[in-house]
Amino acid sequence: MPSEADKTTKAGLRAEALARRDAESVEAATAFAARIAEVGCELAQRLQPDFVSAFYAIRNEPSTLPLLESLSQAGFRTALPVTGKRGIPLVFRRWRPGEPTSEGKMSIREPLPEAPEVLPDLLFVPLAAFDRAGNRIGYGAGFYDLTLAKLRAQKPVCAVGIAYACQALPEVPHEPHDELLDLVLTENELIDCRA
Repeated sequence: MPSEADKTTKAGLRAEALARRDAESVEAATAFAARIAEVGCELAQRLQPDFVSAFYAIRNEPSTLPLLESLSQAGFRTALPVTGKRGIPLVFRRWRPGEPTSEGKMSIREPLPEAPEVLPDLLFVPLAAFDRAGNRIGYGAGFYDLTLAKLRAQKPVCAVGIAYACQALPEVPHEPHDELLDLVLTENELIDCRA
């Protein structure tokens, strides 16, 4: 846990929020994965995106595999991000559950390099901490901020943060380059951050 002096920095807030997330039970994680699939599929039905991306969970992130399975079964085209060099936006490649993956940076599963590159309209985004205004703290590399800025310059997109309610903060420190989330889905509610 961070010291008292570190608790207001992004690094300190990230560490605290991730410690709370790590304390969630296996049962809570399983129930949350099912909720993500249900609510995420309903959201896709409303928004009718061309492509939906989600992240392949690592560590104790909530699993989005049930979501990707539900979306694929409902006829939506799905994708996963591919992480490149720091300072470069993510690339998204088409992927459906059951297709092969390879191990990318930070041991994250990614589509194979020959999978077609796509531009998602609906993105389910990992995070360490968030506030109700749509500010997020990620893992510190800035990949999603760069990616959302690039996508939003090309077309309308909806970014949905996925987090447990315990990862919420009253206010997340933010800078001009930080991209806002449109929605945050927790185990308890779907928060509209645009209001």
